[in-house]
Amino acid sequence: MTENTNSNTQKWYASWFDTPFYHILYKDRDYQEAQHFMDNITSYLNLPDEAKILDLACGKGRHSIYLNSLGYDVTGADLSENSITEAKKWENESLHFKVHDMRNKCKDKYDAIFNLFTSFGYFENDADNLTTLKAIHSSLTDTGFACIDFMNVDNVIENLVPEETKTVENIDFHIKRYVKDNHIFKEIDFTFEEEKYHFTEKVQALRLADFEQMMEEAGIYLLDIFGNYKLQKFFKNQSERLIMIFK
Repeated sequence: MTENTNSNTQKWYASWFDTPFYHILYKDRDYQEAQHFMDNITSYLNLPDEAKILDLACGKGRHSIYLNSLGYDVTGADLSENSITEAKKWENESLHFKVHDMRNKCKDKYDAIFNLFTSFGYFENDADNLTTLKAIHSSLTDTGFACIDFMNVDNVIENLVPEETKTVENIDFHIKRYVKDNHIFKEIDFTFEEEKYHFTEKVQALRLADFEQMMEEAGIYLLDIFGNYKLQKFFKNQSERLIMIFK
């Protein structure tokens, strides 16, 4: 039995997010709730008909597809080539997908850029967070808005489940969670076809003050903050999410 230890630690997110196992583990995410969130956020932003939207870190494109169904011209971008290959099956005249590193500026300008469901803070180098914010900011039209939907770190840490096993498609995912060096870690171990796998997710424990500091440095104007997908007020300890609207 061999063990996949995901040795390329500098790009762990590229390899883990590119595996089919990542999508298996998270297949039961609440997409209906996600769609309600996108209904709420597009209504709140009062986007024009056929607005150009960038879904940054789009995965297999489920949310891009939904946004496109609302009538918007949508581009889904993700670092995972496997995910983009899958998403491209859904392309049409107003829905496109591309492999893209969010640290890089886009050639096109967008009326809205969405970075949804804690798809930020995975880089090994902290400076890449600021680079990413600057790239998002420079890819907006003059009247455009961006939205980062991040976890509320204080709430997550307070409710952290140290260990659990999730069985999905007959695979037992053994999960350990802990906080170390201002990162939230998730160790994932499982066996598939007699081969052992080990992956580590780690995301920076970024709080509102951290984002505010980076945004100020990037010349970004933070317009509004919400604490859940219903766009209700943010409370530091109770809120499930940290949703930031900026331009």
